[in-house]
Amino acid sequence: MNQSPLIIIIGRQFGSGGGKIAQLLAKMFDAKLYDSEILNLAARESGYSEQMFKQNDEHKSFFTAIGATLFPLRTTVMTVRNPGQEESLFQLQSDAIRKAAKEGNCVFVGRCADYILRDSPNVVNVFVTSPLQKRLERVMERHGCDERKARKILSAKENRRMEYYNFYTGKRWGAAESYDLCVDSSVLGIEKTAELIASFVRDKMEQ
Repeated sequence: MNQSPLIIIIGRQFGSGGGKIAQLLAKMFDAKLYDSEILNLAARESGYSEQMFKQNDEHKSFFTAIGATLFPLRTTVMTVRNPGQEESLFQLQSDAIRKAAKEGNCVFVGRCADYILRDSPNVVNVFVTSPLQKRLERVMERHGCDERKARKILSAKENRRMEYYNFYTGKRWGAAESYDLCVDSSVLGIEKTAELIASFVRDKMEQ
């Protein structure tokens, strides 16, 4: 492994356990974990309210949706910026991610970090998935709700992530070609899936 920091990026289906796996990987590699923490960092660096970033977290705003309809070329929409628009917040968050990636080993969860850091060395992109029923069970447990409510929560979260990722990266969220490794966390369980990913990361870095 060279001297550049190790960067592990975890994309995940909602309810797949990707967040927990990211926590375990951060411990294994003595890395800083950036999940919602990146929002705090972006707020500190930019001077904008942390609440503003939280409200727009992994969310393609109404303005953006209207803009995409009126101006089909993504580059046209992206050039129209002001501090109140989602595009500006995405740029500020991107700057915070790039800065954090230079400061040491790190694990990022979502937020298009794979695209933002696509030119950085020592990057491993992983997507964590799981069968729908398993994810529904995890959502029901987490939110204390029935399956009907869990389906609504899961659908809303995943649609938001997909739209956000696809819009800002020009790629397809969850598509295998966008990642170095795609893994079903239900096969081995959370801890062993983290170990599997860790082994993959070590092998990839040795190449």
